[in-house]
Amino acid sequence: MRVLAAMSGGVDSAVAAARAVDAGHDVTGVHLALSKNAQSYRSGARGCCTLEDSRDARRAADVIGIPFYVWDMAERFHADVVEDFLAEYASGRTPNPCVRCNERIKFEAVLDRALALGFDAVATGHYARLRRGDDGVVEMHRSADPGKDQSYVLGVLTQDQLAHSMFPLGDSRKDAVRAEAESRGLAVAGKPDSHDICFIANGDTAGFLRDRLGEAGGPIVDQAGSVVGEHEGAFGFTVGQRKGLRLGTPSPDGRPRYVLDIEPVSRTVTVGPREALSVRRMEGVQPRWCGPAPRGVLDCTVQIRAHGEEMPASVFVADDGAGTEGRVVVELRDPALGVAPGQAVVMYDGTRVVGSATIETTGP
Repeated sequence: MRVLAAMSGGVDSAVAAARAVDAGHDVTGVHLALSKNAQSYRSGARGCCTLEDSRDARRAADVIGIPFYVWDMAERFHADVVEDFLAEYASGRTPNPCVRCNERIKFEAVLDRALALGFDAVATGHYARLRRGDDGVVEMHRSADPGKDQSYVLGVLTQDQLAHSMFPLGDSRKDAVRAEAESRGLAVAGKPDSHDICFIANGDTAGFLRDRLGEAGGPIVDQAGSVVGEHEGAFGFTVGQRKGLRLGTPSPDGRPRYVLDIEPVSRTVTVGPREALSVRRMEGVQPRWCGPAPRGVLDCTVQIRAHGEEMPASVFVADDGAGTEGRVVVELRDPALGVAPGQAVVMYDGTRVVGSATIETTGP
């Protein structure tokens, strides 16, 4: 097959590209330039948008012996990921930009261009496993390395996208991947993993939001509606947050208070005790299914954070079967704390990823 290997400049994508070559595929490497000014998003090893990263990817491609190109995806990335991130926070929600990047950039914009150019698949360094059944359906499963599993941020992929994807690292552990990179002579073997949000230059999310959305102060209130503090922007908070509240009035019982709700129109942030964060019901919108959309009630497990635990749940799918519209209602067997609208809820049947939805509302 003709395979386009997305090379971020890190160790995982470099080894994935090398393994695709070893498997006999005709491989071409591509690095995605996600910022017109690479230094404006990240620097050093903390992200995936730097000049250093593009150079590391090119050197890895040279060692592997494959053609290499840089694709300018800056405008698409800014519109579909950065602007979406800002809009979600401005609306009082807490988005996951990695989920959005996978959905709209790596496995939509890049895959669409790759197929148009005659490639059969896109290979990435994600830790997840793909299995094709006798019926031709491609299933996505958790990776063999639980600590590196990235199936959560890939839960937005559709069957058509999975059919044209390759995850060569799915059966490997990270330490083995680094050792393999070393043995192959790849200079990125010891390169640190990227962390945080790749397009925020210094890791200061609140400052990033403030600079772009502007200061818009408002009250911090308790559950009774009494003002207990002031803030400079509701976008600086997320449901479940405890630190950095700077409350002027302590709670009557002296216990810590947490963010319970963010109302963007009145710019009101509501705080209260930890137990008030308890959630047993979630409603999700814009579901995306990795295979056929389930019908009726699905007994499964769900995950609501990239590195969160699995939770037993019953999921009711109110969907027309098209897999792109509708709603899902998630009933948790045990309560979860600090679930924020805007997060993704990903559904699993054992290790298999069923699909995902964006959390719109939560309740007890």
